[in-house]
Amino acid sequence: MSFDTKVLKNRIKSVDSTLHLTDAMGLVASSKIKKANANMAAAGEYRGSIENVVSLLSGSRDCAKSPFLREPSGDKTLLLAIAGDRGLAGGYNANVFRFLRQFENAKILPIGKRACDRFGDGFLSSEKFSLSDANDLSQRLCKQFSDGEFDRLGIVYTKYISIMTQTPDVKWILPIKKSSVNKVSTVFEPDEITVLKFAVPEYVSGVIMDCVRESFASEVAARRIAMDNAGKNARQIISDLQIKYNRARQGAITQEITEIVAGSGE
Repeated sequence: MSFDTKVLKNRIKSVDSTLHLTDAMGLVASSKIKKANANMAAAGEYRGSIENVVSLLSGSRDCAKSPFLREPSGDKTLLLAIAGDRGLAGGYNANVFRFLRQFENAKILPIGKRACDRFGDGFLSSEKFSLSDANDLSQRLCKQFSDGEFDRLGIVYTKYISIMTQTPDVKWILPIKKSSVNKVSTVFEPDEITVLKFAVPEYVSGVIMDCVRESFASEVAARRIAMDNAGKNARQIISDLQIKYNRARQGAITQEITEIVAGSGE
C-alpha cells in the first residue's frame, strides 16, 4: 500500500473516532433536554409568582423607603455571569463572554466552570447549582446591596428562545423598579415594608435560579445542535476521504499491474 493510501486510511480512522464522540455527546445532550426544559419551566413559574408579589409591594408608599427601591447613586455594578461547565456547545460560552464586554466597569461573580476559569472564584457548576446555593447567594447579595457595596445587581444569562436559538441577555434585579400602581389593594400582614424585607431575598433567589436553569437548558440545546452539525461534517469528511482513498488505492493497483506487465515484457 502506498504512502498516500496509508495516510488517508489513518485520517479516516481519526475522523471516525471523532464521529463516535460527537454522536455520544449528542445523545447525552438529547437525554438532558427534556429534564432541563421541565426545570426551566418550574423555575420560571416560581419566579413569576414571587415577582408579582414584589411588584405589588413596590407600589406601596411605605415600601418606597426600602433600600431595595432606592435609585442608584453611583456606577458600582455587580453582575452574575452564567456560563457552562464544559465546552463543545457551539458559541454558547463565547457569546456570553462577548456580551459581557459592554459592562467594562462591572464586577463579575461567575457561575459555571468556564466563567470561573475566566473571571476567578465563584460557583464552579451551573448544572449542579442548587436552590440552597441560590438562597445563600441571595441573602449575601441583598445584605451587600443594603449596605451600599454596589448600586445595581444584574444577571447575564442565556435566554432560551428555541432549541435552535439561544441569545445572551441581562436581567436587572436590584434595585427593584417601582410599580406604576400607587395603591396596593392586597392586604399584607403585619405590614407591607416587613413583608417586602422577607420577600426580596426570595425574589432574588428565584430570579437567580430561573436564569441558571434557563442558561443550562440553552447550553444543552446548543450542545445538541453543535454535535449534530459536527456529526454531519464528520460524515461528509469521511465520505470525501473514502473517495480519495479508493482513487489512490486504484491508482496504486494500476501502477503495480503496469510494472508487472512491463517487467514481463523485458
